[in-house]
Amino acid sequence: MSSVWHVAEVVGVVPENATTRTIRMRVDGLMGHLAGQHIDIRLTAEDGYTAIRSYSVASASTGEHLEITVDELPDGEVSPYLVRELSVGDQLEIRGPVGGWFVWRPSNGHRVQLIGGGSGVVPLMSMIRAHQASNNGSPFRLLYSLRSPDASIYSDELRRLDQESAKLMVDYVYTRSTPEGWPATPARLTADTLLGKIFPAEVNPDVFVCGQTVFVETVADWLVMAGYSPESIKTERFGGTGGIR
Repeated sequence: MSSVWHVAEVVGVVPENATTRTIRMRVDGLMGHLAGQHIDIRLTAEDGYTAIRSYSVASASTGEHLEITVDELPDGEVSPYLVRELSVGDQLEIRGPVGGWFVWRPSNGHRVQLIGGGSGVVPLMSMIRAHQASNNGSPFRLLYSLRSPDASIYSDELRRLDQESAKLMVDYVYTRSTPEGWPATPARLTADTLLGKIFPAEVNPDVFVCGQTVFVETVADWLVMAGYSPESIKTERFGGTGGIR
C-alpha cells in the first residue's frame, strides 16, 4: 500500500485519557506494517471538502488490522471527529502504511533507546509491541516525558511491561505535576536529566526520538553534544511549536 486510498472499517475504540483515543481498524488486503510507520486519513465533508492528516501506527504488525492513537487538537479539523464521534462500524479512507527510515525491524540486534514527548510515544509503542512479539532479546529502554500522569498514554500496558518484561525498562519525566509519592518535583526535561535516564553513549544504542519539533530538535542536540553518534539518532516530529516538555 502506498499512494492508493483504501477503506478501513473501525472495529474497536479505546479511550487512553481525556483527550486521546486508540482506534483499531481492519483493512482488506493489508499485509502488515513496520513498527514506526504512519498512515494518512482522509475525511470528506458533504460539500466535497477534504482534510488529510497523518497518524503514526501504534500496533505491532497484525495482518489486516492496525491501530492508531489520536490526540485531540482543540482547533483541529480531523482529530476531534476521530476522538469524539467515530464509532465501531464506521469507515475511514486511509493511505499507507508509509515510511522506511523511522522504523524498527526485528532483525536489528542493537539495544534501543526510545525518547518520547507526549503523544510522540505512539510510534515508539509500535516498536515496543513489535519487540515484545519478536524473538529479539536486545534491551529496549523508553524515556517518556509528560505534563502530568493524567496525560499518559498506554499507562497500564507500559507499567505491566516495565514490571514483568526483561526486554523493556521505562523511565518518566513529569513537567507539570507528578504521581503521588513521586521522588522528584515536576520540572522540564534537561540535558542532565535526559542523560541520567537513557543508555549511555558508550554502548552505542540506536535512538528514536519523537514529539513536537522543539522537543525533538533539543533532545537530538543534547545527544550529539553528549557523544552519541548522529548516525544512530532517528527523529520524527509533529506540528506545534511548544517548547521542551
